[in-house]
Amino acid sequence: MGRVTERRKVVRIRDGVVSTRPDTLVAEEPLEIRLNGKPLAITMRTPGDDFALAAGFLVSEGVLAERDDLQNIVYCAGATADGSNTYNVVDVRTAPGVAIPDLTLERNVYTTSSCGLCGKASLDAVRTTTRWPVADAPRLRIEPGLLAVLPDRLRAAQRVFDRTGGLHGAALFSEDGELLDVREDVGRHNAVDKLVGRALQNGDLPLSRAILLVSARASFELAQKAVMAGIPVLAAVSAPSSLAVDLAAETGLTLVGFLRGSSMNVYAGEDRIALSAAATRS
Repeated sequence: MGRVTERRKVVRIRDGVVSTRPDTLVAEEPLEIRLNGKPLAITMRTPGDDFALAAGFLVSEGVLAERDDLQNIVYCAGATADGSNTYNVVDVRTAPGVAIPDLTLERNVYTTSSCGLCGKASLDAVRTTTRWPVADAPRLRIEPGLLAVLPDRLRAAQRVFDRTGGLHGAALFSEDGELLDVREDVGRHNAVDKLVGRALQNGDLPLSRAILLVSARASFELAQKAVMAGIPVLAAVSAPSSLAVDLAAETGLTLVGFLRGSSMNVYAGEDRIALSAAATRS
């Protein structure tokens, strides 16, 4: 199985002094996801938690929603011409009776670590497909001060980032700010898939009382993944995209961007944020 990090030689220049030394880099390798024996998608990822990544990916695609929907996940033996196992191909087997949607018309087969689920047709496709509508989730009331401390808690838990500086992080927090789980990956959408996949495997979906925090921008595919997992609050340290804001407004997702210290922008679902009327200015 591939390693999370790899070593490469680098020429280092510091204050005019040149030296040669090894540097620790985050590993990036392709993962092919097969569904019931048929190729479905290829994504570039950091090896590790591959089964959770595949399960979470299929939650966002509307294939899986409960632990009982999943029969098993295995690495494919003989993945190469010589019969060796690269640990870069996984096959997800669904339980008997699980309906498989027609995925080929809705998405591209190849995804990169930056684009996520390219080609999703419309906002309505997400709103109507999720089995866990976030608009129906318990009405959380989250203090802005609680949100403000979460990025530091995520950063403190990113152990591989400390060694490489090259990984996205995603974390699930309780409504009280307790760190529930954290995952890292070269792709921000992969990190979220690993969180969601773990939750599915543990029988914890929907995550209707959880806060999802991502270390990068809040793109459409990350908002989509939150909605499909029943997560009512998505917060990002960087900017959201316009389509992510549209999806949040359409589905009832609370979307927070530019979460840096005590500053943040709430783009949708502000009813879940405990805003003081006296402090509110238009």
